[in-house]
Amino acid sequence: MDWLEEVQQKIKRKNQILFSKDCPLFEQLNLLLAQQNHRAVVLWALELAEEAVGYLKEKYPLDSRPADALVVTRLWAAGKVKMPVAKKEILRCHGMAKELSSADDIALCHAIGQACGTVHAVGHALGFPIYELTAIVRRMGTENCRTAVEGRVRQYIEQLVYWQEYEPGFKGEWADFMVK
Repeated sequence: MDWLEEVQQKIKRKNQILFSKDCPLFEQLNLLLAQQNHRAVVLWALELAEEAVGYLKEKYPLDSRPADALVVTRLWAAGKVKMPVAKKEILRCHGMAKELSSADDIALCHAIGQACGTVHAVGHALGFPIYELTAIVRRMGTENCRTAVEGRVRQYIEQLVYWQEYEPGFKGEWADFMVK
């Protein structure tokens, strides 16, 4: 089944999340993620989250929760704060979603939270694409989203390949648990 047919079925069932981890669209990305070290995946996920934070900042300039989650998560990855501090900010970002009415903005809040959670576990990494692509479909509609969704998946792969190559030379600090 084509990924778009699966998404259309999920919309008919009124699912909030339109993609799953085993979506054929993620086959290459899943393989690439499995080959990465934790630091490369974190750099990739936080770069993606930064883009989403910028989008939400334009729409909600007075709400800093997505940006706060990203800042504190970077501090967590660097060993400057402990997980409970970051978890609180990540949950605040997820909480923002409960206050919004726009389905695409709700999905972006969750995408940012998933990207930030990648510091804790690499398993959160695919959460960003699942939620961001859901946001794209919600924003564009199923009849207009194919090119944007497939192009965005290619960008995910390109960005992950970039971080795979450049993570060893990354000049930032890492927490001890990120180096092991």
